[in-house]
Amino acid sequence: MTNERIIKVTGKGNLKIKPDMTRITITLEGQNKEYDKTLAQSSRDTEALKDILEKQGLDRTAVKTLMFNIDTKYEGYQAWDKSWKERFVGYEFKHVVKVEFDSDNKRLGRILYALANAKDIHPDFRLSYTVKDPEASKNQLLGKAVADAKAKAEVLTQAAGVSLKDIKNIDYSWGEIQFEYAPMNRNMFCNKVMADGAGAFDMDIEPDDISVSDTVTVVWEIG
Repeated sequence: MTNERIIKVTGKGNLKIKPDMTRITITLEGQNKEYDKTLAQSSRDTEALKDILEKQGLDRTAVKTLMFNIDTKYEGYQAWDKSWKERFVGYEFKHVVKVEFDSDNKRLGRILYALANAKDIHPDFRLSYTVKDPEASKNQLLGKAVADAKAKAEVLTQAAGVSLKDIKNIDYSWGEIQFEYAPMNRNMFCNKVMADGAGAFDMDIEPDDISVSDTVTVVWEIG
């Protein structure tokens, strides 16, 4: 077996990306004593939400489910003997969805106003910004990490009086990178809802760049 001479270097890539997509993450919640009625309420609330968003120019199919769950709910109570027990209250649903659209403050102001003033449902929502083409950004980040690893390897091998040869292995985590910047949630609009009668919030938001980083470990043969 040949004893290979190798050098292993980890490179880090850093990237700042200007977000070009607006994302609104919306949570619907409700409770009922019967499972089928809980499920029916979830469906009604979801359709009501889609009605609101459709009036603001968003396609109903643009509403994408991130999480849906129905769970049992219990409450604590004190029994006649002063001991604490639990009793069944009903079923509780939680439906988290997202909508994304090209960043536009005027459109965003209309959508947030419509959500904050919804009469039939009481959605909780969170505003964030992301990028339209995350794969291109990931590839750019990966390229920066590999270039950083190579630059470090060249410095080390030059100092050691050896040379880089063929790449033997590249180790990349393939972990999920979150291209998201979240500046505010629903609570920041509560005081403005009653004062604004124009049917839209006056949004003046310039989101900060999204900063992401990742690492790549490269193994070279040296000679």
